[in-house]
Amino acid sequence: MPDSMSEQLRQDMVCEGLLECFHGLKELDKECFRALVETGEPLTVDELAEAVDRERSTAYRAVQRLLQAGFIQKEQVNYDQGGYYHVYRPTDPAQIADDMQRMLNEWYAKMGQLIQEFEDKYEREDAAAPSVEG
Repeated sequence: MPDSMSEQLRQDMVCEGLLECFHGLKELDKECFRALVETGEPLTVDELAEAVDRERSTAYRAVQRLLQAGFIQKEQVNYDQGGYYHVYRPTDPAQIADDMQRMLNEWYAKMGQLIQEFEDKYEREDAAAPSVEG
């Protein structure tokens, strides 16, 4: 198994919760997601930064990670006089859970394939090795 794969497996085995395991999300990312869920309405990055008591740029990076992971959605709000701004809202938890289940199924299938490849490789080498009888 390549070093990168074994390192990834080690990281996967030490994760503490679903958000870390599936998406590598940080504590701040979870705080931002929680804030969005608890407010019950879409927030701007500035409002979210205030809710988690962080700088705007720090909150923005958390928002980007949450967007990439599919935990939140971005919506554009247009001003009547022109221009717009963005707000963010949590994705439906059922959709998030479905995505995590799909990821788990894909991971399980990949691990099964790797185990089979391991078994095939070393079974052949074992069968090809000369036996020593004494």
